[in-house]
Amino acid sequence: MNTMYTRLSKVVLVWSIALFASLVAFNNITDYDSNFVTIQHVLTMDTTFPGNQGLWRAIESPTIHHLIYGFIIVNEIVIAGLCGLGGWRLVKNIKRPTAFNQAKRLAILGLTLGFLLWFTGFMTIGGEWFLMWQSEVANRQQAAFRLVMIIGVVLVYLTQTDEEKYP
Repeated sequence: MNTMYTRLSKVVLVWSIALFASLVAFNNITDYDSNFVTIQHVLTMDTTFPGNQGLWRAIESPTIHHLIYGFIIVNEIVIAGLCGLGGWRLVKNIKRPTAFNQAKRLAILGLTLGFLLWFTGFMTIGGEWFLMWQSEVANRQQAAFRLVMIIGVVLVYLTQTDEEKYP
């Protein structure tokens, strides 16, 4: 397999995640209310099964809702930045395998943060702690799962050592 194509594909995939996170953050900032409503439903648990025993976990404070949504948006921006800069560092070192491997750090950090946001944040905390899975209105677990799988695959692929020398 041509190592240049492999390295180039890693760059493109990392930049694809950067683009995705950028667009998500952009949409959440420019159309704040659309996804904020979902965050409110998840945190207040007002669309879960009636009378479930987990409603004590609900957070009713609009201030906390905005803080959590802001935290999510900041994380999306950081993911985009780390993956964007990480991809740039990869490109700068694409012809040198050892340097290319060392340049993966920021991209790995960005991908890991993305995994944590969409798996730990949405699937674990949102889905299980706030019982988002019970909501027909605010259940974003399938979308989060798709992202976790994509990011996970890119992360595993990126971390594979690039040993061969560029011809």
